[in-house]
Amino acid sequence: MPLPLDNQLCFALYVTSMAINRTYKPMLDEMGITYPQYLVLNALGEADGMSVGTIARRLALESSTVTPLVKRMEQAGLVTRQRSHADERQVQVDLTAAGRALLTQCNCLGETLIERSGMSLAEIDALTRKVWALRDALGSDQPADAA
Repeated sequence: MPLPLDNQLCFALYVTSMAINRTYKPMLDEMGITYPQYLVLNALGEADGMSVGTIARRLALESSTVTPLVKRMEQAGLVTRQRSHADERQVQVDLTAAGRALLTQCNCLGETLIERSGMSLAEIDALTRKVWALRDALGSDQPADAA
């Protein structure tokens, strides 16, 4: 007989992820973006001018998933897209001033998570490192410093 759900790490991570998304949703709705678009903003905040393929790899998504996200973000004035001069098959994505301002506004998500969790920043950081270590131990093509 399998372990009860409450004793399974996979289930704990799954429901915690859903709880975090429910916590973020009202704030993201107010900002006019979705959680995946929030992730794209953060990826571009780390390294502006990424290709769609690079963003997809960074977020562990398919390029075909990222492309429509980026197109909607461009229509909203948050990013610009342009074909790479070096390789026309690649589309380079850059944050606009509005995108950078929205990324700064997104700081409230992390602040809210810390506040509602009852954990300190150090405790959240330690938990995050442990989750990344687990992911690394299970194997992945994503970089270990993704956190």
